[in-house]
Amino acid sequence: MSVLFETSLGDLVIDLETEACPKTCENFLKLCKVYYYNLNAFFNVSKDFLAQVGDPTATGQGGESVWSHIASQSSKSSSVPRYFAPEIQPKLKHTTKGTVSMAVAPSVEGSPEGGCGSQFFVTLADNIEYLDGKHAVFGHIVEGLDTLDKLNDVFMDQDCRPFKDVRIRHVVILDDPFPDPPGLVVPEAPPVKPLDNSTRIAEDEDPLETLPEDEEERIRREKAAAASALTLEMVGDLPFANVRPPENVLFVCKLNPVTRDEDLELIFSRFGTIMSCQVIRDKKTGDSLQYAFIEFDKREDAEQAYFKMQNVLVDDRRIWVDFSQSVARENKGWSNDIKRAPKYSRNGGGNFAGREDLVKTRRYRQDEEDGYGRESKYGMVFDVPDSGSRRRSRERDSKRRRSRSRSPKRGSDRDRDRRDRERTRDYDSRRRDEDYRQRHR
Repeated sequence: MSVLFETSLGDLVIDLETEACPKTCENFLKLCKVYYYNLNAFFNVSKDFLAQVGDPTATGQGGESVWSHIASQSSKSSSVPRYFAPEIQPKLKHTTKGTVSMAVAPSVEGSPEGGCGSQFFVTLADNIEYLDGKHAVFGHIVEGLDTLDKLNDVFMDQDCRPFKDVRIRHVVILDDPFPDPPGLVVPEAPPVKPLDNSTRIAEDEDPLETLPEDEEERIRREKAAAASALTLEMVGDLPFANVRPPENVLFVCKLNPVTRDEDLELIFSRFGTIMSCQVIRDKKTGDSLQYAFIEFDKREDAEQAYFKMQNVLVDDRRIWVDFSQSVARENKGWSNDIKRAPKYSRNGGGNFAGREDLVKTRRYRQDEEDGYGRESKYGMVFDVPDSGSRRRSRERDSKRRRSRSRSPKRGSDRDRDRRDRERTRDYDSRRRDEDYRQRHR
């Protein structure tokens, strides 16, 4: 006498011991006939031990015998016990993999020997002597041992329940020698929805299987970016993980060392109002680090400048323009640790991209001496709450710089430009000499 179980991992064919355990087999077959096991989930899977099923609630506390089920359908549950006495045969033991046994409750309704309802389990290994004499063996798996191997390898939580539901989809009775008990009502169709309202991954659900390849890659990149942002927040490099850089600030690099703030501001001002423009310089020598940050008043102006100024020739150098990835403006709680600045400068040998908040320049030091503070020139980089007096000071500085740009250069500016030209000329001369020696070697 056999029963076919169609599970979400494969088929299982159970051969029943109807002669040795007639009552247990009759209970099992009649429960199969009324679709009692359909859509039941394996709620207890212990690797290399057993897999338990047969509880519609998937909690381990539910389930009843077929006679109790019939009585509950006819409102006579009080007169019929929930369980029946187990048929434990000494000759039937858990010696082979795929042994099917009824789970015996330790104590039911005052019965010290316990009882059997609808829950049963299948062994996943050989020679499990611990179960002998405690649970009633009534069948063996004769086909589908590869399905048991898949069931043995599922991922489980701390309560030994699979993260992804493994369910009995359908039950087919191949042979039933027992007559139906009185009052047995067979439903017209099997159930189509699980009874336990599981919050696990559905047995027929694979979240990534139906997604296109590019969508899977996008999800993977988003998860990786979120993990990296959380790490940077933990080490203190980001104020919070979901911080976003400003959309109206451009990062300009590959500048000529002679390019000044006023030059970039004049070139980029044709795209819109510029709030600030700073060429970042070394804190010790004051030499240009050949990159700058330009803050526009509107995001649309920054986008237009990004598309129009890419790879444009400025002072005999083709510049590179991109949107700034700095979040110094959002990180008001950070302290400007000037001691770490050389580590992120070009001379320090580190990566200074995105860490302009740690660079303190000669002009910034001059602003400190003037009493204007860090917000006078590097308000975008060193973000400090603005005030009326400081804003007026910044406006005076801006007017002073514009007036200087129209007037002849002062001595200090001429000397700085002369040094830059001499430095560039000497470098070009050394390069030509080296090329000549290489060609005539």
